[in-house]
Amino acid sequence: MSKEKTMKDLQHEVDLYISQFKEGYFSPLAMLARLTEELGEFAREINHYYGEKPKKTSETEKAIEEELGDLLFVLICFANSLNISLEDAHDYVMEKFKTRDKNRWTRINDEKME
Repeated sequence: MSKEKTMKDLQHEVDLYISQFKEGYFSPLAMLARLTEELGEFAREINHYYGEKPKKTSETEKAIEEELGDLLFVLICFANSLNISLEDAHDYVMEKFKTRDKNRWTRINDEKME
């Protein structure tokens, strides 16, 4: 069984991969275009699995997991190119949700008390 990777590990692994090429990371606008393209491919797979649009017989089978992986890779590239720690970004947004949105949703434990 392989060791679980942290987000820092993932960012480092992607950086090692990209750093072997002279071209390096794409520009932020190109990265945004790639992220949008991958999001579209992910949306298409979700629509095929859970929506009303079945795949054409000529379309190859792709897994949702693969499309999520593509999205994650491009997102990590984007963060790396801008020197952003995704762990820090995650911590920031979780703190925001825990404070700003702390009473926004019905907690499971609150329903049991009624």
